[in-house]
Amino acid sequence: MFDNYEWFKKEVYKLTQIDLNYYKEKQMRRRIDTLARKNGADSYETYVKLISTDKVKFKQFINFITINVSEFYRNPDQWRFMDKEVIPEILKRNKGQIKIWSAACSTGDEPYSLAMAFSKHVPLSNIRILATDIDDQVISSAKTGLYSAKSVENVPADLKKKYFSQVGDSYKIADEIKRCVTFKEHNLLKDVYPKDYDLILCRNVVIYFTDEAKDMIYKNFYNSLKPQGILFIGSTEQITTYRELGFERLSSFYFQKP
Repeated sequence: MFDNYEWFKKEVYKLTQIDLNYYKEKQMRRRIDTLARKNGADSYETYVKLISTDKVKFKQFINFITINVSEFYRNPDQWRFMDKEVIPEILKRNKGQIKIWSAACSTGDEPYSLAMAFSKHVPLSNIRILATDIDDQVISSAKTGLYSAKSVENVPADLKKKYFSQVGDSYKIADEIKRCVTFKEHNLLKDVYPKDYDLILCRNVVIYFTDEAKDMIYKNFYNSLKPQGILFIGSTEQITTYRELGFERLSSFYFQKP
């Protein structure tokens, strides 16, 4: 029976260091129960035993609960705002190396989009992007840099021509863009946050977390930004407590540290 979720959360934390207490219970529990049944488990006990002993099922579980959905230039209007307003604002006060963090970067679409977006304004050698995710599988995929036609359909035509090569039906990102990005594993709910960033991007991730976890994450992002640094969030999200957290609002999806 799937009736001892509190026990299950503790076992998952022992196995993965992922704290399910920070996720909305009803939504996450429904997803996990469905996955467990698909794998033939009839209780949390049998499912924990399965993911403890089967490396493939363990990886499947990690990938499933971290919910990796991404594409290049997702929500193009927001990227146009970045090009016209955000990047010039950052460059006004920083003529040297630009430090950017793409948190929960999934398969690399967004950090590579960032590198291309900034390449229109500064040399690639000035762009340093840290891209992090909790899932080592998607990080491996991101490092490979091979994407479907669907994933790259929103990339501006000039950048697509300049920075992608077609490989069969797929598109491979150029090595010069790859060199702007460093990928690392990072858990937003437990790991130490890096510091002194001009721009942080974290989009369509915290919708799965409790309000308490959201405030914790956004406060940590605030502390990770330089003065005048900017946070870019997803179109499915809002920061209702942005004033209490110390942010000023630039637009619906961009927030600035004073």
